[in-house]
Amino acid sequence: MIFREAQAADIAAIQWVRNSVKENTLSNPALVSDKDVEDYITHRGKGWVCEINDTIAGFAIVSVLGHNVWALFIQPRFEQKGIGRRLHDEMMDWYFRQTDETIWLGTAPGTRAEAFYRRAGWKEAGTHGKGEIKFEMTAQEWQTSHS
Repeated sequence: MIFREAQAADIAAIQWVRNSVKENTLSNPALVSDKDVEDYITHRGKGWVCEINDTIAGFAIVSVLGHNVWALFIQPRFEQKGIGRRLHDEMMDWYFRQTDETIWLGTAPGTRAEAFYRRAGWKEAGTHGKGEIKFEMTAQEWQTSHS
């Protein structure tokens, strides 16, 4: 397993992973363009990928401008191997080196993602979008849970 920063050359594979998931699927994959992904990994924040045998197994993208986790997805055949947690932790460490602003994310209720974020220490903070759970984490909470 190789964990590294996402590059523009990874965008097609990132899109493939995003559209391969079974939960938190996009109602319309065209809503997230390659340009959107490029903007998030080069201007708005940063992204990371996990590569296994030249295949992108998962990725995470955070926006330091929007103070939110934009995406964290693992290809279904690579789930339950600790990839998501490692990508999450690298992303969060980087984010809180850039700013001490509270970070947020939204995810569908009743999903494995909801349970994942709760285990990672995120606190429920209402709803977002179309009935998603909004989670938040402060710099202090991150430092306390990962010191």
